[in-house]
Amino acid sequence: MRVILLSDVPKVGKKGEIKDVADGYARNFLIARGLAVMESSGSKKILEKQKEDEAKLDAQKRKEAEELKKVLATKTLEFKVKAKEGKVSGSVSTKQIEEELKKQGIVIDKRKIKDNEPLNSLGTYDIKVELYKDIIGTIKVKLIEE
Repeated sequence: MRVILLSDVPKVGKKGEIKDVADGYARNFLIARGLAVMESSGSKKILEKQKEDEAKLDAQKRKEAEELKKVLATKTLEFKVKAKEGKVSGSVSTKQIEEELKKQGIVIDKRKIKDNEPLNSLGTYDIKVELYKDIIGTIKVKLIEE
């Protein structure tokens, strides 16, 4: 029986693929659990429509990420920290960077910040941020003494 997978199924296939599986496996497991539907002309049309919608959404998110990358390239975040002889007491974390960006109206999850080591000396740093699948933006972070 040919089925269209509605979600990833281990050892069978990925979401959206059309697969040949045993009739009993299809009826009793895949279709019964909502993991697949039987292949038909109607379900093929729905699958094609879903793929088109996903492609449009992907293109839109990619465009937004590119625009955000350009905005981030112009930003410099300044943190005033207590320091003694160039050494910072404490450090600046990804959470603090996230909060500073929120104050400026830019929402980025701290888990998307790729440079995870804490910033613990004075100077300017280029911090990489994953904005979308393969789009990496850069933020300048400057630590200055109070």
